[in-house]
Amino acid sequence: MVNRKAKGSGAERELIHKFWKCGWAAIRVAGSGSIKYPTPDIIASNNLRKIAIEVKATKGDAQYITKDQIGQMQEFCQRFGAEAWIAVRFDNRGWYFVSLEELRETTAAFVLDYDKAKAIGMTFEDVTRQMP
Repeated sequence: MVNRKAKGSGAERELIHKFWKCGWAAIRVAGSGSIKYPTPDIIASNNLRKIAIEVKATKGDAQYITKDQIGQMQEFCQRFGAEAWIAVRFDNRGWYFVSLEELRETTAAFVLDYDKAKAIGMTFEDVTRQMP
């Protein structure tokens, strides 16, 4: 069984390769989630757009994201001038990208469930084709 941190790192690396293969530049951010400054998991650009991504991978039907992670993404993107995205890979069902505003807020966190992701989320191809 793969631990959660390794699963997340693997998902991040998978996205990095996808970005480079379609002509974008992308990097994983060292220390994301473990340093005092707000940092996303991935920063990517095609020279027209800058996007910051919080990456999640789940075998379940819903992914929870802490309010602190969302707050840090908002702060980073405001300072950096990047679009903020949450990318969730639902195992065996693919990647879905949603903006922070699309997440449902609960008392303790934000959540994206598979049905909503499928209904409103963008695919990787949609995100990388979208114009600024």
